Amino acid sequence: QVQLTESGGGLVQAGGSLSLSCGASGRTSSIHAMAWFRQVPGKEREFVARTFWNTMYTSYADSVKDRFTISRDRGLNTVYLQLNSLRPEDTAVYYCNALRVNPSVANYWGQGTQVTVSM
Repeated sequence: QVQLTESGGGLVQAGGSLSLSCGASGRTSSIHAMAWFRQVPGKEREFVARTFWNTMYTSYADSVKDRFTISRDRGLNTVYLQLNSLRPEDTAVYYCNALRVNPSVANYWGQGTQVTVSM
């Protein structure tokens, strides 16, 4: 009932920047929070950043704190992730996540976008 469409991934050199976006469609009125996760093949998906939809409260994983910035545009139903000072260890598939609370609790995921940071 919620569809997430991601864009912005690509190849960037270490120290560079990249901007990701995720647009939500469908039943968006009950979205409580949106987040970004990332996953390396063979590893568990890990939390990167989260923003609550109705407040400016945000949280970040320690590994990206002070380098990445999550933001949202409620009018566009879009969440963004600005990735600065990229490091090779940031290389992963980045997934957009939406948390719904009504009519039931549900998590939705985008298809992921590849971010590759070269030496």
